Order: sequence, then C-alpha cells, then structure tokens
Amino acid sequence: MTTGIIQDNRANNTKTLIMLLGLIALMVGLVVASVPLYKLFCQVTGYGGTTQQAASTAESGVTVLSREMNVRFNADVNNALPWYFKPVQKSVKVKIGEEALIFYRAVNNSDEEITGTAVFNVTPFKAGVYFNKIECFCFTEQTLKPGEQVDMPVTFYIDPEIAEDKHLDEVKEITLSYTFYKAEE
Repeated sequence: MTTGIIQDNRANNTKTLIMLLGLIALMVGLVVASVPLYKLFCQVTGYGGTTQQAASTAESGVTVLSREMNVRFNADVNNALPWYFKPVQKSVKVKIGEEALIFYRAVNNSDEEITGTAVFNVTPFKAGVYFNKIECFCFTEQTLKPGEQVDMPVTFYIDPEIAEDKHLDEVKEITLSYTFYKAEE
C-alpha cells in the first residue's frame, strides 16, 4: 500500500515539475518577445510618443491647415558612443500638414569607425500618433569614420487629423527627441 502512495506522489511531483518548467519556458518566451512586441505596439498606436512613418504630403494628398505648431528638437548620446550629436536648429514653426525638413549634426569624436543607431520619441506622447516622418536618419544605422561630421535630415509633417482630436486642442508645441546608441555588432 505504501508503494502505491509513493508512486502517486512521484507522478504528482513529475506533473508539477513539467508544469513549472513549461511555465518558466513561457515566461522566458514572453521576456524575449516583449521588446519587439512593445515596439510594434508603439509604432501602430503612437503610444509612448512613437512617430508614424509616412509618404510625402504630395503623395498622400495632405491638406495644410492655418493652425501652426512649434516643433522643438532634442538630442542625446549614450555614454558608450563617443559622438557629438545636436540639432542644427532648436525649433521650427510649421503649419499642420506642411512638410518640413530639418537637420541633426553628428560628429564621430573617436579614432575608429563607429556605427550608431537612433531611437526617438515625441512629447507630449499623445501627439506621437500625429507626427509623421517621411525621411529620417533613424530608419537605418549610421556609420561615421573617425572625425567625420555629417548633417542628417529629417522630413516630417503633423497630420491634420490632430485638429480633430479634442484632447490635443491645447497642444501648441511638440518635441522630437533622439538618443543615439552604439549599434550592437
């Protein structure tokens, strides 16, 4: 009789172990998938100030409104990347729906070729879904030779649908921020 109880306990312990290992595997899978899934979610919804990628205003048939918006530019560099990185202009005033071209300047201050990648966001976050980038250096990695200086363009417009969003009536200024990181090998 004791043998039957011991066998039942072993079977229960084996089932519990298999369930725990399955749960751990599921949790590891969620951790691995969380960054790409979150990035996709932000790109689709504009959550967290993620901007939208769009075709030019001429191709999209975007209407230019009389309402103006001040767009400020911010730049940061991760400590592991020996670059100087700043916006060429601190801000521009654009009409909603109007295409604008601005530049950021990057300089490689090291004695080796380095590749960097930029991440970005828009504040206030709720305006991110209406901020459309047509061309941006942030869409690809950037490689700079030692001492090389480049002006990197960003072409954007603010979607006229922002004027219909009552939660954004008070927004008069949007900030576009970039942080450059050393690209992983």
